[in-house]
Amino acid sequence: MSQGTPAIPTAPAVKPPFTWESAVAKVRMAEDAWNTRDPQRVSLAYTEDSVWRNRAEFLHGRAEVQAFLRRKWSRELDYRLIKEIWAFGENRIAVRFAYEWHDDSGHWFRSYGNENWEFDERGLMRRRIASINDLPILETERKYRWSAPGPRPNAASGVASSTTGSSRRSGPSARIGSRCASPTSGTTIRVTGSAPTATRTGSSTSAV
Repeated sequence: MSQGTPAIPTAPAVKPPFTWESAVAKVRMAEDAWNTRDPQRVSLAYTEDSVWRNRAEFLHGRAEVQAFLRRKWSRELDYRLIKEIWAFGENRIAVRFAYEWHDDSGHWFRSYGNENWEFDERGLMRRRIASINDLPILETERKYRWSAPGPRPNAASGVASSTTGSSRRSGPSARIGSRCASPTSGTTIRVTGSAPTATRTGSSTSAV
C-alpha cells in the first residue's frame, strides 16, 4: 500500500445499540466511505449476505454490492455526497442524503434520497433500503465543489442548503422534522434545523 493511502477497514468501530452521538458518527463514516468511490472499501461495511433495494434494483451480498457500485460510479461521474441523520433506533438508522454528479455527456444532476439502515451486532449493515430522485441542474447550480474523490470538509454546507436555490425546483425548502419516532424502541428523538454531522478528528476505522 502506498504511503498516504487510507487503510481498508477490517472491523466497524461503531456498533448497536446506538446513541445519538454514535448514530451521527456512523452516518458520517458512511458518507466519507462513499466519497472515496471505492467499491471494495464501501462493501466491507455490509454483511456478506446483506440485502439492498436501491431505487428499483435489488441486491444480495457483497459481490453484487461491489458490482453495483462499479456500475454506479462509471455512470455517475465526479460524484460528491452528503448524508445526514434523520432518526435512529437500537440497531437502525434513517438517513437523508443528496449527491451531485454528471453523465458522460456533461449533464449535471443533484440526486435526493432517503435510506433505511439495519445493522447486526458487529455494526455491519445487513439491510439497506434507498429511494432516490434525480434533479437536472446546470453546472453553475452545483453546490458540492470540494476536492474529490475525498471527504467533505467539515465547513461545507449540509443537505438542507442544497434543497433551495434551483431554478428547477418550486415549493418550500426541505427541513428535518421537529420530532422523529424511533423505529424500534418507540422513543422520540428531538431534531431541530439541519441535522448535526460528526466532526472528523482522524482516520475512520470503518467504512460505515
